[in-house]
Amino acid sequence: MHVLEEVEEWKGLGTRTTMVHFDSVPKDRHWEDYFPEWIDEDEKWNAPKCPDIPMPHFKNYGKFNLIVVKVPCGNDHQVKGQGVRDVFRLQVNLVVANLVVNNGDDDDQNVFIVFISLCGPMIEIFRCDDLVRHEGVFWIYKPDLRRLKQKVIMPVGSCQLAVSHKHQVEGKATYDDFSKLSNTIDYPKEAYVTILHSSEVYVCGAIVLAQSIIQSNSTKDLVLLADKSIRKKSRQALKAAGWKIKIIERIQSPYAKRGAYNEWNYSKLRIWQLSAYDKIIFIDSDLIILKNIDKFFLYPQLSAIGNDKLLFNSGIMLVEPSECVFKRLMKEMYTLISYNDGDQGFLNEAFTWWHRWPRRLNFLKIFKGMSNNKQHKVPTSVYSIHYLGLKPWMCYRDYDCNWDKLDHNRYASDSAHWRWWQVYDTMPKKLQSFCGLSKSMDARIKKWRRRAENASLPNRHYKIKVKDPRQHRQ
Repeated sequence: MHVLEEVEEWKGLGTRTTMVHFDSVPKDRHWEDYFPEWIDEDEKWNAPKCPDIPMPHFKNYGKFNLIVVKVPCGNDHQVKGQGVRDVFRLQVNLVVANLVVNNGDDDDQNVFIVFISLCGPMIEIFRCDDLVRHEGVFWIYKPDLRRLKQKVIMPVGSCQLAVSHKHQVEGKATYDDFSKLSNTIDYPKEAYVTILHSSEVYVCGAIVLAQSIIQSNSTKDLVLLADKSIRKKSRQALKAAGWKIKIIERIQSPYAKRGAYNEWNYSKLRIWQLSAYDKIIFIDSDLIILKNIDKFFLYPQLSAIGNDKLLFNSGIMLVEPSECVFKRLMKEMYTLISYNDGDQGFLNEAFTWWHRWPRRLNFLKIFKGMSNNKQHKVPTSVYSIHYLGLKPWMCYRDYDCNWDKLDHNRYASDSAHWRWWQVYDTMPKKLQSFCGLSKSMDARIKKWRRRAENASLPNRHYKIKVKDPRQHRQ
C-alpha cells in the first residue's frame, strides 16, 4: 500500500494524522563513518564531530500520543551472522526517539509507538522492557521518556566521545564534562561487577581489583558472579576483599572449541540478570582501578572504549540489567557469530550502536612499535590499567615477565606492573596468600628467563636479581 493511502486510512478512523517529513541520510554514508576505529580524543581546540543524520523540523509538529512507523531491518548486503549496521535503520530509530522526546517536557507523557517491522526497533535505543505487545509485524512500545532523553543526547556514533564537551583544566582541553547528563532513574541502584568461571586462575586478580575499587573511595556495591569451580575457601577470600558473591551456572560458547580458553566466556551474559541493579559497570578481573570512576554510571547502555575497527572492548562496559535483554541475547547467541568465539565478539554484533568512553578509562596495556621500558610508560591520566599478556600475579613482583618473550614485549611495562603490586602491598596478608606462585608457574618464569638470557634480549630484564619471596628457590 502507498504511504499516502495508509495516511488516508488512518484519517478515515477519525484520527488527526500528520505525516513526518525528513531527508534520508545520504546514500554514500556508511556505518564506518559513524563508528571509526580511532578518533583524536585529545584534540586541543575542536572536539571531534560525527557526520550529520538529517532530522525533521520538530517545531512543525504539535502534540501527539501515537507514532506509527515502518522500520527497516537492514540493507541487502548484510553479512550472515553479523549484527545490523545500517545507517538508514539507525536514522529512522533516532527520528522516532527524537519525536517522542520533543513532544513536550512532561516526563509522564502518554506516548505510544507502533513499529511495523519484521525485526522491531533497535534494542540499543528502545528498551525491550518498554514493549507493551508484540504480534506479527506489530510492536507496541510505551517508552520510558527519561531514559529515552538520555539516548538522544548521545552522539550518533562512536565518532565522538559520548557527551564530550570541551573544558579547560590547567590550560589543557579535556572531554569528560558530564554537565548535560542527568539521572534517568531516581535513587539508582548501581554496582561494579566481575565474573570468575571455569578455574581459579583469576581469583587473585579479582581480589586486587576489589581492593583497587575500594581504595578509589567508590560508593557502589561490588558484585562477583562465580560458578561452582570457585572453591569455598576462595569465595570466602573474595568476600573478605569486598565482593558480594552470586553463584551462577556458566554458559558455553556455541562456537569456541572444547577446552579453549574462551569456551565458557558467554557466562558474562549473566550480568544482564542482575535485576536488583539499575546500572552496572562490568570490569574484567585483570584490571585495577587507579582513580574513582563512579561518575561514569551516568552513561546509558552500552558504553565502552573503542577496541578495533567498529568494535568496543568489553573489559569495562556499562550495561543496564534486564531479563528480557538476557533472553534475547541467549536466543541470538545461535545466530550471531563472534569474531573471536568469545563474549566480546558476540556483544559487538548484539550491540552495534554503542557509546565511546575515553580510552584512558580502560587503558589497554599494549605498546606498538616500542622496545624499551622508557617508552612503555603508563600515562598519569589513566583511570585504570587492563593487563593484557601475562598477568602481574603470574610474574615475579620485581619485574614484568612479558619482557622475556619477544612476542609479549608489546605487553610489557615496568610502570604498569609496579602499579598493580602497589595495590597488592596494601592488602591484608591473608588475601595476599591467594596470589602465590605454584611450582609450575615458577618453573615457567625461570624457563623463559633462561631463554631471554640465551638470546641476549636487548631489554636485559633477565639480569634483574629476583627478590620476590613468592619464588620457589632451587
